Amino acid sequence: MTSKNRGEGGEGILRLTLYVAGQTPKSVAAIRNLERICTEHLGADSYAIEVVDLRVSPHLAREHNIVAIPTLVRQLPVPIQKVIGDLSDTQKVLVSLQVDREG
Repeated sequence: MTSKNRGEGGEGILRLTLYVAGQTPKSVAAIRNLERICTEHLGADSYAIEVVDLRVSPHLAREHNIVAIPTLVRQLPVPIQKVIGDLSDTQKVLVSLQVDREG
């Protein structure tokens, strides 16, 4: 598991968890696309990303109801939202996560 935290405190922070399976092409693409989307469309201190490798922690797939990978989960703010795929469609990701876009 790796995480990239932005901002302090946690109030109003967008908490994202990306579930991947090792370094497959789709997993790598999803990580890159998520980093790009966050950099381009979110404030620098407005999000925290955690990447969970289900090859390392397979039990988390069942615990967190992950049925396909890669899957991006918006943990906060509630309600939880999920996006499945390599996150290459920026507009789909932003709409699915109900993110207010900057710029």
